[in-house]
Amino acid sequence: MPKRTSLGDLSNELLKDILDFIEADPDRGVPVDRRAYLSVESFRLPDPPPPQRAQDIANFRLTCRKFAEIGAPYQFTRVATRFSPAGLQRLEKIASQRHLAKHTKKFSYIIPFFYVDGRQRVTELMRRATRADFPALDAHHFERKADAQRSIVRSREDARVLRKAMTAFRSLQHVQLLRLQDEADRCLIDYLEENGARATELVDLKWRPACTHALVTLNEALLASRSPFTRFSGPMMNAQSVMALHREIPATVVDVARSLTCLELHFDDNEDLDDNMRRLSGLFKSIFHEASGMQAIHLGFPSRRPLSIGLEEIFHNVQWERLRAFGVQAWRLHADEIIALARRHRRTLRGLRLRDVLLKEGSMWKEVLAMLRAEMDQLDWVSLRRIDYAEHFDEFWAGRIEVPPSPPGGASDSDDEDDFGTHVNLGEGGVEDDIPEEDDEGEYDERDYDIEDGSDFETGSHTSDAHTDHGPDANELALSPDTPASLPFCTCSRTSYPATSDDLNDNGQFVVYHQRKMWEKWVVGRCPEHSHS
Repeated sequence: MPKRTSLGDLSNELLKDILDFIEADPDRGVPVDRRAYLSVESFRLPDPPPPQRAQDIANFRLTCRKFAEIGAPYQFTRVATRFSPAGLQRLEKIASQRHLAKHTKKFSYIIPFFYVDGRQRVTELMRRATRADFPALDAHHFERKADAQRSIVRSREDARVLRKAMTAFRSLQHVQLLRLQDEADRCLIDYLEENGARATELVDLKWRPACTHALVTLNEALLASRSPFTRFSGPMMNAQSVMALHREIPATVVDVARSLTCLELHFDDNEDLDDNMRRLSGLFKSIFHEASGMQAIHLGFPSRRPLSIGLEEIFHNVQWERLRAFGVQAWRLHADEIIALARRHRRTLRGLRLRDVLLKEGSMWKEVLAMLRAEMDQLDWVSLRRIDYAEHFDEFWAGRIEVPPSPPGGASDSDDEDDFGTHVNLGEGGVEDDIPEEDDEGEYDERDYDIEDGSDFETGSHTSDAHTDHGPDANELALSPDTPASLPFCTCSRTSYPATSDDLNDNGQFVVYHQRKMWEKWVVGRCPEHSHS
């Protein structure tokens, strides 16, 4: 009589294939040189699954030991923890179970604004306010949060738990620092901004102390644990917080940098951003010289206030032998600055992002584009989103309060590249409701990198297969002919795109939407015979 086969007799590989129908393979991420990497892997919290899907994975793991082990990576490869008593308790539980902690490869640390000491008189503030200012909220809600923050910081409970977790996460690859605003905090911050000093003398919330505290405690934990991580992402960094970290523990920042292969930082708005970044120039020099294995870099600033210092004041003529993706955002530059950096990496760079870059007087975009097309042997995609000329940008926005998502230059980039909204909105049960679609650059709009929270994320990790690489193939542009590259032939006559940079209609004054979209395709649409080799 043939032996009866049960579900438990199936091979591990087949069981994993079955789980993939419930939740995507947690090890499947977006490579660093893909256009979508910046938001999908670096500047965005992993998508929580629908509650039923999460429950299905949990039920699968409860079946038996074999299923529990096979299903563990689907829950714990990516761990997101909020700075709160409940969040830290969950993190410690995961860290205390080595059979779970060993699967964690990405850690997202989600930090709220900090209440300023001495200005936490929420009850008094709300007595002055109307019911419409704080609908369905009471002072006790805010007071409990303020008390919890003070308790965690004074007891250093967060530092203790972080060190324990980083020690337990022996497979950790990627650390992500995110800013959190729940709906109550947003309501309070809006009220404080609208009412100015009259309100902030009673209550004040600041990001700078929160960012500083998170950077210091996280850095301490990573060093003490000898963490194997190689990637760091901070989509809402504060320049003064980075300076404070460097002053407090100067040598350790450089020690951490030695293992980095991927660094993505976006700095929040600051009146003295140019001066602050100049003060950080020496630190960046040390980090970039030490991080010899760097594969991907993104450094961004607010679109409404682009950085004006020289590119090499930050990058210091460093050349990385394995750099595959490079990006800057919101920076006033000369063409030769971009050309020099790209040329140093012409044999390795596969992706180049120049979002919101403004060329200074005396430079033209066609100079940059001609070099990229002729010399960048490996370039698969280039992002020129909202590029312009500095003079046009300044003239257009003179006297305006704030730069909206789509600066001057014709049609909005959102016409066929939908932006993320200002927040990731999580509804009941942690399910995303009303999340705008991602644009083809895989980028957030820097208007706000906050995660807007409606639930706790602390247990587990989930990715979505809805996000794909929208590189040149998606733009219907063939990067190479059907004939093997070993037999190059001329394709110059086969394209409707301009033959030379002089035909790009670059007037040196402004750039319109459809123009820069064509430029992106033109740069990577190289002729196999006549391109630089």
